[in-house]
Amino acid sequence: MRTPPGVSAATFADGIAEMKSAVGEEWVFTSDPDVDTYRDFYSVLWGEEDERIASAAVAPKTVEEVQAVVRAANARGIPLYPVSTGRNLGYGGSAPVYSGSVVLDLKRMDRIIEVSEGNASCLVEPGVSYFDMYRHLQETGSKLWIDVPDPGWGSMVGNALDSGGGYTAAPYRGHFEAQCGIEAVMADGEVFRTGMGALPGSETWQQYKMGIGPCLDGLFRQSTLGVVTKMGFWLFPQPEAYMSCSVELQRFADIDPMVDLFNELEYGNIFNGMPSIGSPVLSQGNPLIFAEIPEEEEMNRRVRETGLAAWRGSMVFYGPEKVIRAQWDYVQERFAHFEGVKFKENQFVKLPLRPEDMDKIQKNRFGIPSMEIFAVGSRGFGDFNPSDGHIWFSAIIPRSGKGFVKANRVMRQACAEHDVPLFMFSPAVTCWTRSFVLFAAVPVYKDKEKNRRLRESVLKVIQICAEHGWGEYRCPPAFQDAVMNAYSFNNNMLRRVNEKIKDALDPNGILSAGRYGVWPKHLRDGRHA
Repeated sequence: MRTPPGVSAATFADGIAEMKSAVGEEWVFTSDPDVDTYRDFYSVLWGEEDERIASAAVAPKTVEEVQAVVRAANARGIPLYPVSTGRNLGYGGSAPVYSGSVVLDLKRMDRIIEVSEGNASCLVEPGVSYFDMYRHLQETGSKLWIDVPDPGWGSMVGNALDSGGGYTAAPYRGHFEAQCGIEAVMADGEVFRTGMGALPGSETWQQYKMGIGPCLDGLFRQSTLGVVTKMGFWLFPQPEAYMSCSVELQRFADIDPMVDLFNELEYGNIFNGMPSIGSPVLSQGNPLIFAEIPEEEEMNRRVRETGLAAWRGSMVFYGPEKVIRAQWDYVQERFAHFEGVKFKENQFVKLPLRPEDMDKIQKNRFGIPSMEIFAVGSRGFGDFNPSDGHIWFSAIIPRSGKGFVKANRVMRQACAEHDVPLFMFSPAVTCWTRSFVLFAAVPVYKDKEKNRRLRESVLKVIQICAEHGWGEYRCPPAFQDAVMNAYSFNNNMLRRVNEKIKDALDPNGILSAGRYGVWPKHLRDGRHA
């Protein structure tokens, strides 16, 4: 049996025995084959001394069992690493950030506690996947939609806690922003509820997230402070109709006023679905490989020679047919002054969906989970097919035309200069209203030398982005310290405040040590760059 660092074999065995007593012997895993299922199979440290490996895993079924496990660990200084379903591929999977931690696997906590049609909300445990919730809504005849990320097998709770995003209407596709009400087991085993959940007998826990005093939900986002055991979400009432449309512009210079107008229209709720901005002339029909944006004259020349548009902005409308058609008419009026503008209604769907619609739609736009995203990586591109997985590089950039162009050029050039291969590079993703995210998928291998070079290169790209004021919102464990270091305002005040909160709420440092660069006091020395 593997043993966590700094914990004696006898102390660890005693703690494991208490955990078995709490959850049942069959739900505590200590053999190497069992524990190896919690490795990050997309790790950039695969097979190396620094690979993040669990010492054991425990899978409780109830909040009371979670409390017992946490208390057993806290009494002995055994590090725990909670995961919901452990499907966070590309960002660490189910492996702990601090090697040797015991994975606290919550996938057996899979109750859909409540779905409120009238309030358009739900309350779930961390083991509830998007597939689980979708099936439940379908089987009960609900008129509510969930908002889904790309792979549907993940946990609603886990995805929200790592700030995942989706594809439907603005209030729902930022999954942490759509949560309302958190229950968590703290490091001492006490149960804590945020918002109106702190009021005994509350009937409004999923209606008003602030409660009284400071709003503390954010303490649990990408955090090391508690084990989330329940979370509420706001759900999307099924609209009457869906319509996707696009605007094509012909000149390089149109990008600035195009983004400005898109922002105005979305922020004013003229369209409410997830927009996208790309370039037909640069993608040449392959949106997975978005080329580096050339200088103005060169791009305009390509437009003239190919007949493809310089820019395409797509938008989605959800609502009553009369309303969304009027909104689309208004959008066309606002874009009519652009030279050579072209408008297109891409798809109109009356809801609810019919069986014959299912093969015609983009499922995630309708709150339908799938696993289709994995077809992207399996296709392979260039000389790295097949890879052994991928990691995501996810930088927040300014939501402006100038920011879009600059970030594309800098990121493309940095990846080329430092030999970072890509099989996917997004123009700009808008899961989160009011921001752009540049996503780059980087292939990884079970090859130590390739991964060593890759890590060195990604660290350089992180620094280059930071020098331009762009930070990653989410990243794999191998880079979490470096990304936290980049948030360096006032001598890394963000990290220092996180550490003070950590020391107060988890003085023994047992929960999620090192997650997103926040280490407990006894592991902190020498880690700060």
